Amino acid sequence: MNVCHSRFDTPGEFEELMVQMATVDIREIVLSNQTFGPQDIERLVRAVEEDLTQAALLRDAVLELQQSPSPSPATLTRLGVCLYLVGKFTEAESTLKQGDGGALAQYYMGKNCFQLEEYDRALAYYDAAEKSGYTPEWCQLSRAEVLRYMGRKEEALKLLDNIFGPVEQNAEYPFQRAATLAALGGNMPEVIALYQRALQVNPRHAGALFGLAIENDRVGNDMQAFELYQRGAGVIPSHVGTLINLGIMYEDRNDYARAQACYRRVLENQPDHKLARLYLKDAAAGGNVLYDEDSQKKNERLAQLLNVPVTDFELSVRSRNCLQKMGIRTLGDLTRVSEQTLLSSKNFGETSLVEIREMLTARGLGLGQFAHEKREAEPPLDLSGMSPDQQMLLDRPISELNLSVRARKCMVRLQLNTIGELIRKTGDDLLECKNFGVTSLTEVREKLTIMNLKLRGD
Repeated sequence: MNVCHSRFDTPGEFEELMVQMATVDIREIVLSNQTFGPQDIERLVRAVEEDLTQAALLRDAVLELQQSPSPSPATLTRLGVCLYLVGKFTEAESTLKQGDGGALAQYYMGKNCFQLEEYDRALAYYDAAEKSGYTPEWCQLSRAEVLRYMGRKEEALKLLDNIFGPVEQNAEYPFQRAATLAALGGNMPEVIALYQRALQVNPRHAGALFGLAIENDRVGNDMQAFELYQRGAGVIPSHVGTLINLGIMYEDRNDYARAQACYRRVLENQPDHKLARLYLKDAAAGGNVLYDEDSQKKNERLAQLLNVPVTDFELSVRSRNCLQKMGIRTLGDLTRVSEQTLLSSKNFGETSLVEIREMLTARGLGLGQFAHEKREAEPPLDLSGMSPDQQMLLDRPISELNLSVRARKCMVRLQLNTIGELIRKTGDDLLECKNFGVTSLTEVREKLTIMNLKLRGD
């Protein structure tokens, strides 16, 4: 989920640390008999993130430390923290329990419980860490994160509002504030500005990279999201959501080997992660199917173009009104109707026809181009059992469902724009879409249930 917290409270201290990275001896830090604290942890993390080949050295050093005869409680605390850094959360927990019980051990027990989604235990350990002398502001930040994941978002924000001092200049503070505001449905420009501020302080902050990638993903900025997910996959321990979503994006590029590698990284440290296991199975099956990659990409780009709403273009009022009356919502709808059909509509004349034709030609499309693929008429919706509030939801964009990356991309492929268009589909209709499986179908049904809606046939 997030990288370790440190006592580096200002950008100056972080930059000073970065200068030291070239001389970091990972083995020395892990195996040394000297004291071990937050600054040493930060040096390990940054050394690996600067050069991912160092990750193997860190794992080897951790393995060597595990083989130490009769380790002291302090050594076990050091080992437990290092196991956490390499993502061995189950082993980290059992090792930290045998540690010295000090503030560092308590704090990283909290972080480890958070990774294992044991939130009540995480809060208890953060309380114990603070009582043992761990920096109170860091314990507050960590509590706020746990509260957010528990759904207690207002409490998390209140906690953040009461944090003052140098820690506000650390990347962790704007990240936690951005993630909390996003969870509360806050002002999106402010959320993005906070994520960007966090990355200005620490360009490798796992949480900020994931948060900013998610926001880009939601608005369709796939390239920016892909780059951010890739950057996030290079930090330790990587955010699970980053690895899952990056794997999905690799699948969309038919790069099934890299997709499987992402899911395996999750399962390596969390063998019981159900979503990663399902996605790995899907990716393995997808890798056995041969695709014409260029043709696949071309078809997907065309599908996205055909899915663009006509309201995105500056059309005359007359043209816009006529298209609305005819139920033409997207460029794809225009490519499936003929000029004669448009001209037969009341108030639609040659001027409007020329306007529409020029708009399509500029994008390499034409009226009636896909008339032979004209969609079958969708079954009518039974509105009799729907309340006025439910009926008002039908013209809302699907984006308001806040679907996951995989489900959202399938909506694009199916050229579904509104919630009303979605609920005309059956579960079997959706399952026919590439990369749309039972998990995604369950997600769609759950989102619709919140709105008191359901798919046709459910």
